[in-house]
Amino acid sequence: MDNSRASLAMERTGQVFPREIPTDVIVEVGEANFSLHKFMLIAKSNYIRKLIIESKEADLARINLSNIPGGPEIFEKAARFCYGVNFDITVLNVAALRCAAEYLQMTDLYCENNLCSRTEDFLSQVPLSSLSGALVVLKSCEDLLPMAEDLKIVQRCVDVASAKACVEANFPSRSPPNWWTEELTILDVSFFEKIITSMKSGGAKALTIASAIITYAERSLRDLVRDHSGNGIKSLDSGESDIRIQQRDLLQSIVALMPPEKAAFPINFLCRLLRTGIFLRAANICKNELEKRISVILEHATVDDLLVLSFSYDGERQFDHESIRRIISGFVEKEKNVSVFNGGDFKEASSTAMQRVAKTVDAYLGEIATSVDLSISKFNGIANLVPKGARKVDDDLYRAIDIYLKTHPNLDEIERENVCSVMDPLKLSYDARVHASQNKRLPVQIVLHALYYDQLKVRSGTDDQTMPNAVTTRNQLQADVSLMKENEELRTELLKMKMNVKDLQKTQGTSSKGNVKKPTFFSSMTKTLGKLNPFKHGSKDTSNMDDGMPGLTKPRRRRFSIS
Repeated sequence: MDNSRASLAMERTGQVFPREIPTDVIVEVGEANFSLHKFMLIAKSNYIRKLIIESKEADLARINLSNIPGGPEIFEKAARFCYGVNFDITVLNVAALRCAAEYLQMTDLYCENNLCSRTEDFLSQVPLSSLSGALVVLKSCEDLLPMAEDLKIVQRCVDVASAKACVEANFPSRSPPNWWTEELTILDVSFFEKIITSMKSGGAKALTIASAIITYAERSLRDLVRDHSGNGIKSLDSGESDIRIQQRDLLQSIVALMPPEKAAFPINFLCRLLRTGIFLRAANICKNELEKRISVILEHATVDDLLVLSFSYDGERQFDHESIRRIISGFVEKEKNVSVFNGGDFKEASSTAMQRVAKTVDAYLGEIATSVDLSISKFNGIANLVPKGARKVDDDLYRAIDIYLKTHPNLDEIERENVCSVMDPLKLSYDARVHASQNKRLPVQIVLHALYYDQLKVRSGTDDQTMPNAVTTRNQLQADVSLMKENEELRTELLKMKMNVKDLQKTQGTSSKGNVKKPTFFSSMTKTLGKLNPFKHGSKDTSNMDDGMPGLTKPRRRRFSIS
């Protein structure tokens, strides 16, 4: 690009500058050589005059100006000015011409109406009168540092751009209203930072700043931030390539520019930005800031927002779930502090926001449960972050557990009970309990809990709305289960004794055949035990006990399980 411009400049030199008078000096600018006349140059440029005067050569024939701002193309225009040849000053070249004029010392102190004053007049009247013009000039200054900053060109452009951006944000002059945010995206992040800082100093609203940052991030990190569907950016490599390092620095600069108001950005954008930070291996301070911002407004998150953080861009590999854990923990801690501040009991009552987050987290668990690599500890760890009181019903959590058990069919009984430990079977809806009672993937204990709850309702003649609360029901369940175990042990002992009695009776019947049957010690014992039968007024089903047992009264039937 530079070589073609230099060649073009050299071709035009012979066409523009007069050839009637032999040239006496060659000006080198990079790879371009300009054959010119000393007297025309020194008439406007004090710098060239000093070089010729201070030269040790008697007749200086070659001057090197390779360090001139703007290179050969800009020097050609400066030379045209020295020769009095017309050329165009535009918003694209005015900054470079101003810097070149300063470099060549083409000031009004040396020659009236020189190039410095001409470029200054144009700069003030044309580009600095509009937002777009100021931004184009500012963009051109990226290759003119530090001279453009020393000449205050950068600062003047920043001041104009920030002021006009604030006006456009409040009183749009064109459609769409946020057109000015698109204009800012042409800038390097360092200049963008200057404008955002200036807008903050000027009192711009947090939402105005956020709007500019969102547009800039989506344009400058287009492939990383905009695509959040997980539908295949398989070519992306998170390695330490130069472009990845640049993108990481850019992301960290963008996050550092965010206004202190945590709720200024939509949660979807923050999640995409955090996913980008995880992918680019951004600094912890950058990722932590994004996590804090997400946790503050987590009640506005959808399942898709959380999934953005969980899957890589190809939709195949799962990221570490630690970010999700920290985000949920941060939100729960915030809700706890609010509850304590308001004098409430966080364990007993949960806010609407907390209940909304609980549903989102349970739905999220249902999505990630399909991963065969998801361990029980990670699954339970995320589920247990949500306080028990935040779930009015555990249907969504049950669905997630069922999906996890289906995806991991090789779990043993203890492991399945561990997975189900995060769920309260007494907080399932009727439909969920019916499903659970027929679900072969669930451990037996959970199925019994579901069945018992429905049996308890039938016995008490109540429905879901009038049933005792979960704590009362759970206590009653534990007491009844304990009683059932005790009854089962006594029943086993009685059955053993019954078998022993039968064996003894058979033995006696064989040895004393034909004799009158007299009461024996064991028959008396049986009658005595019958009077002490713990099941006489109990609740255990004794339908299998022998009706022919002497002295044994059959207890009233009462069922504690449903087969």
